[in-house]
Amino acid sequence: MNKLVAAGKLYLKKMDLFDVALLKLCVGALGVLMGLAAARKHRKGAGMAAGLIFCLTYVPLMGRFFRALVTVEE
Repeated sequence: MNKLVAAGKLYLKKMDLFDVALLKLCVGALGVLMGLAAARKHRKGAGMAAGLIFCLTYVPLMGRFFRALVTVEE
């Protein structure tokens, strides 16, 4: 657990504006996916768009976090 906290702190120190923007988009898309309350005819399109945004932002964020995690372990 201490390694995860240390990796999180290291990652936060290395974050730039692009990382913050990705994080906001990722969390926003996750919120849309969790609380999708659009009209039935628009629900599928909104869910697919939010899922795509979530995937496209989650992968780079986690890649950078795992690099920070490896750095802490060394």
